[in-house]
Amino acid sequence: MRDLVDRTYRDESRRVLATLIRLLGDFELAEEALHDAFVAAIERWPVDGVPANPANWLVSAGRFKAIDSIRRRAALDDRAPEIERQLAELEQHEHAFAQDGDIGDDRLRLVFTCCHPALSADAQVALTLHTIGGLTTEEIAHAFLVPTPTLAQRIVRAKNKIRDAAIPYEIPDRTELPERLDAVLATLYLIFNEGYSATFGSALTRADLCGEAIRLGRLLVELLPEPEALGLLAMMLLHDSRRHTRTDSNGDLVVLDEQDRSQWNHAQIREGLQLTERALQMGRVGPYQIQAAIAAVHAEAKEASDTDWAQIVVLYDVLLSLGGSPVVELNQAAAIAMRDGPERGLERIDALLARGELEHYHLAHSARADLFRRLGRANDALAAYKKALALTTQEPERRFIERRIAALRD
Repeated sequence: MRDLVDRTYRDESRRVLATLIRLLGDFELAEEALHDAFVAAIERWPVDGVPANPANWLVSAGRFKAIDSIRRRAALDDRAPEIERQLAELEQHEHAFAQDGDIGDDRLRLVFTCCHPALSADAQVALTLHTIGGLTTEEIAHAFLVPTPTLAQRIVRAKNKIRDAAIPYEIPDRTELPERLDAVLATLYLIFNEGYSATFGSALTRADLCGEAIRLGRLLVELLPEPEALGLLAMMLLHDSRRHTRTDSNGDLVVLDEQDRSQWNHAQIREGLQLTERALQMGRVGPYQIQAAIAAVHAEAKEASDTDWAQIVVLYDVLLSLGGSPVVELNQAAAIAMRDGPERGLERIDALLARGELEHYHLAHSARADLFRRLGRANDALAAYKKALALTTQEPERRFIERRIAALRD
């Protein structure tokens, strides 16, 4: 039974939490209610049996636990009338899953609430990753390259801001949606990236986060079929199509040119290609569309040797012109190495590292090591791989680098 509850937590906790936040109007109260609901499940399900709709049962249990908590607080708090008013409002909700018929998904409402312009951009993304994606503060802090206490404070301040400013839990009016879209897209992008290449842990990927980002991406495209929303969904589908081939049966990393392309999800590839074409035909090109186009070039190559690296380099030029980053420059350097040879790529990576922006980014040192390896410069490759290993927190990546180091020593 405990395994069933744990599985239900993995599968349903984010959806239950989103609905509890809508019903209770308070992040902290909803998180406490979620915890209490699962404690109740552990106690009651072995006795009463598993409910037909576990998520609905958990929302109802959490809501009643929260009402009991508020009632007890009212008896002790000087603000009893205010708390009683809050209690009366909560007790008006007779149906735990009362939904807005237009959109019908609490997690999408919650994404827009977390991405409200009253919050800073960093707070928007951090709060959504924590609340919708279920990432720990440590995981998000690593992704943002900030100390964990700083990130934790950022999340708490964001929750308080939503509560104190009475930010509504709703999908914005359609006239406001376009200006709110960028933060939502950035959030989904980071959730997907954490799923596609997990920051910590024993597994390279997290299918739950990839699936959640894609699911929310589909809902967003339904709601607002803007080119960049289409582009992001296309990019996620194209990358996710090869997710399960990125590791072998032992969970070890398999690099792109060694993956079994016959095992890629070709239905997802077809959908991703169609979405990419549809987005680009709209004539308002953005970075997510270009990233989707790059992923499409990889997806269309039947063998690694068929990859059109010249086209990929040009697409990275376009991406950089739209406002790139050092990581985009690193990716282009790797593509240049494939098009023009490892010496040219190494020149680009060395220039990037000399600027200092990627000094603590393990993939920059890993890419540099690979180019040294291809050039036959074993000692330089060993030194670069060791630096990458010291910066890597993900177990499959660590094992991959350790295998490369062992091969070079042999």
